[in-house]
Amino acid sequence: MNPAKGQLTARGIAIGCVGCAIITAASAYTALKMGALPWPIIFAAIISLFFLKALGNTNLHEANVTHTIMSAGAMVAGGLAFTIPGIWIITKANDVNWWEMLIVALSGVILGLICTAVLRKHFIEDADLEYPIGQAAAQTLIAGNSGGKTGKKLFGSMALAGIYTALRDWFGMIPAMLLGSVSIPGVAFGIYNSPMLLAVGFLVGTASVVVWFVGAIIGNFGIIVGGSGLGLWDTATGQGITASLGMGAMMGCGIGVILKNILPKAIGLIKAASASPAPLKPTTPAAAVQPESRKRRMRWTAGAIALAVAAVALLLCFGLRLDPLASAIVVLLAWVTTAMGAQSVGQTGIDPMEIFGLIVLLIVAAASNVAQVQLFFVAGVIAVACGLAGDVMNDFKAGHVLGTDPKAQWIGQAIGGVLGALVAVAVLFVLVSAYGADAFGTQGTFVAAQASVVATMVSGIPSVPAFAIGLIAGCALYLLGLPVMMLGLGIYLPFYMSLTAFLGAMAKVGYDAVCKRRRAKLPADEASDRKKEQEETGLVAASGLLGGESVVGVLVAFASVAMGLGL
Repeated sequence: MNPAKGQLTARGIAIGCVGCAIITAASAYTALKMGALPWPIIFAAIISLFFLKALGNTNLHEANVTHTIMSAGAMVAGGLAFTIPGIWIITKANDVNWWEMLIVALSGVILGLICTAVLRKHFIEDADLEYPIGQAAAQTLIAGNSGGKTGKKLFGSMALAGIYTALRDWFGMIPAMLLGSVSIPGVAFGIYNSPMLLAVGFLVGTASVVVWFVGAIIGNFGIIVGGSGLGLWDTATGQGITASLGMGAMMGCGIGVILKNILPKAIGLIKAASASPAPLKPTTPAAAVQPESRKRRMRWTAGAIALAVAAVALLLCFGLRLDPLASAIVVLLAWVTTAMGAQSVGQTGIDPMEIFGLIVLLIVAAASNVAQVQLFFVAGVIAVACGLAGDVMNDFKAGHVLGTDPKAQWIGQAIGGVLGALVAVAVLFVLVSAYGADAFGTQGTFVAAQASVVATMVSGIPSVPAFAIGLIAGCALYLLGLPVMMLGLGIYLPFYMSLTAFLGAMAKVGYDAVCKRRRAKLPADEASDRKKEQEETGLVAASGLLGGESVVGVLVAFASVAMGLGL
């Protein structure tokens, strides 16, 4: 009997692929525009269940595999968007061919799939890490299986955000920035008129966004305005110090992830591997001697893994013009970094994929003579692999909770990952063609914050002392359990983005307060049910706002290219 029967279905693949294309395109746009990428897994789970139920009877396993396909491409898009635009930021020219981006994306997808297939049992079953996003996706499917008005709420909010975005970006009837006329030297002050960024603040969590906003206050008004006002430095120097401090804090958080979450486990695995094996218990011959068929399957699996890894190494050598040493470093460290990503996502819900890509980039730069553009390709391959690993492990956790067949999920991830690579490359190519290379960077149309970090590290750090302080402080604060990644993001990003996200978080505070006041008048049992309904409404509506602006933003870019080409 096939355990995946009724789980990986033709209609599920079709729905998953359509959703994957849309979510991947939206995620690429979100990552470039916002400098962040919220996990799309819960959004994909709601969509998958809604459409499958609309087509007739379904089960949670089919919905889970379908949403696995649907969400796979988002982190592939994130891996590309967090690294490749760094080339355009530095060169101010579109020097990257679409097929080079495709090689980067597919190489990362293959490495991510291989590594997570090997690591799944350890992280999901043996270590039993929390994977909060994956567990939330499982609970969303369980709750959504009872029906309700989820679809109307979701698509209603998506439509509103999409219309609003079209009026702003296509027809120019709504200003993109509020309070933008307020002039503060060195500070990009204002409120970005974006449903998507408000939704990000609503979804991320009030405490995290407050830390994000505190970082923005420190960087912009503490260092830039305060320091220049006291005569410690000029405005330009203050901006360089702020950028370096923010980058250092984010990288310090990545080092903290390694020290706190990865090294202890790695040391434990090394000790376990070096220990003498326990003698086999004399049970049945089947237990004492491994069946020949299983040995044959293991040999085929090992051969397939070796062939896939060798193919990636050849792609890196001949397709991206990396020398053999650099290619070997990328392939070998992909195993380490995907394990780091899986561990980080499992314990914190955070996947600092661009930090892992940057670490490997610096190692390759130190060990091999690689051109600057190729260094971004290295970071892109690793970031895609780590991003996909985080998504795969979240989906595996949801499957573990629901009892879904992991083989069906892995096949779904492979389908979605490859499709996501194609779509993400197309979106990046369209955006750079429509807006030009100058549109990417912290002062451009697409802030591309993580790519800016990678670009700055490649071309030099504005203030090495500030970077070192951020690095040490970021690592120490992470080890103390503080959300330093959000703090560093706030220091680094333009102030208007942080302020708008903060307003979204305050909207969440207001929404929760109003809902609580309304529930206070109800009996206890009814109040409990109403609380769940109100929480789902907030989640679905915010997800719809985020998705609506993202999708329309990509469509506007496609329309711009079509008009430019006279199509």
